[in-house]
Amino acid sequence: MTLHATLHRSWAADLTPTQLYDLLRLRTDVFVVEQKCPYPELDGRDLEPDTRHFWLADDAGRVLSTLRLLADPSGELRVGRVCTAADARGNGLSARLMAAVIADIGDTPSVLDAQVTVKSFYARFGYVEQGEEFLEDGIPHITMRRPG
Repeated sequence: MTLHATLHRSWAADLTPTQLYDLLRLRTDVFVVEQKCPYPELDGRDLEPDTRHFWLADDAGRVLSTLRLLADPSGELRVGRVCTAADARGNGLSARLMAAVIADIGDTPSVLDAQVTVKSFYARFGYVEQGEEFLEDGIPHITMRRPG
């Protein structure tokens, strides 16, 4: 069964408090609770002026999947915090978000740190492994870049 989900995109400054709360709640549910990684999810970057948030919500407004796009201090764009609610997985929601962010950034180069178990997912969007694997919060990751 395919889930109906509406795509949303917002600059940090345009998020309502409820929208921000719902995005952070999903990320905490997935990264902190489900993956058992006690780390500072609230890293101060969600409300930076150049941060863009993408999410998919069901008809009731429940956030099913989200990601954020940051402008790193180096000037490089960084995709991160890609996650989908456990009960919504298998419906292509993260792929829809990645397609939306790629459409948004066009030929601008970007980077992400992928959990090694899903690096092939990001490769589908033109991201190429760079460097060695590393542990982040006990989970193997690898940096991946998408040239412009």
